[in-house]
Amino acid sequence: MSTYIIADLHLSEDEPAITAGFINFIHQQAIHADSLYILGDFFNYWIGDDDQTELHQQVADSLKMLSERGIPCYFIHGNRDFLLGQRYAKQCGMTILPQETLLELYGKRILILHGDTLCIDDQAYQDYRKKVHTPWIQRIFLMLPLFIRRRIAEKMRKNSQYASSMKAESIMDVNPQAVINALNHHQADWMIHGHTHRPAIHEVSVGGKQCFRGVLGAWHHEGSAFVIDKQGIDLIFFPFQPE
Repeated sequence: MSTYIIADLHLSEDEPAITAGFINFIHQQAIHADSLYILGDFFNYWIGDDDQTELHQQVADSLKMLSERGIPCYFIHGNRDFLLGQRYAKQCGMTILPQETLLELYGKRILILHGDTLCIDDQAYQDYRKKVHTPWIQRIFLMLPLFIRRRIAEKMRKNSQYASSMKAESIMDVNPQAVINALNHHQADWMIHGHTHRPAIHEVSVGGKQCFRGVLGAWHHEGSAFVIDKQGIDLIFFPFQPE
């Protein structure tokens, strides 16, 4: 048995192939897992649990099926879906975890997080993140009519895409010292995150100890996951549909 970790699917009605790939992943791979962890940006945007769409119901049904079979599902907020709340989590049968969560799996200490909090060189983004995570701002936003929230979300996505295109690639990656600090703080052997869309496994020296940082890929044209079992930790890629 094994544990699966995924992130950055960016599910939306505009990308049915990715949704199909996720449903296939659930039925072909996750159905055989010990547990499933989703590290944020599961959806391309989230404007409230009251935004009940066919896509949201389809995804909830798939995750609920896992939990009903005794396969627990866990979720950490990303920068796109930080408003996903307990109402939808209950509908999915999944548990929302803290932004940084330490797992002890198969004898390994693994820190999981979305990854945007590690990108501290991008000060403009960190300032934005602080604002949108302010509780009173979130409450006011969620009180607005759905159509207004949807317009705001679309405008914010466009602004974000433009801002990202104007930034150096290095600024939008993780800060090495932030990685070391987080690993050291949690006394972890591994860190696994998404957000940067740069799938890889990196060696990290923390006080003379060899640790590892695993980065998940975004689900653009294929799926990406970390598979953890007694034998080790592997980064895998797979097509959306079986060949």
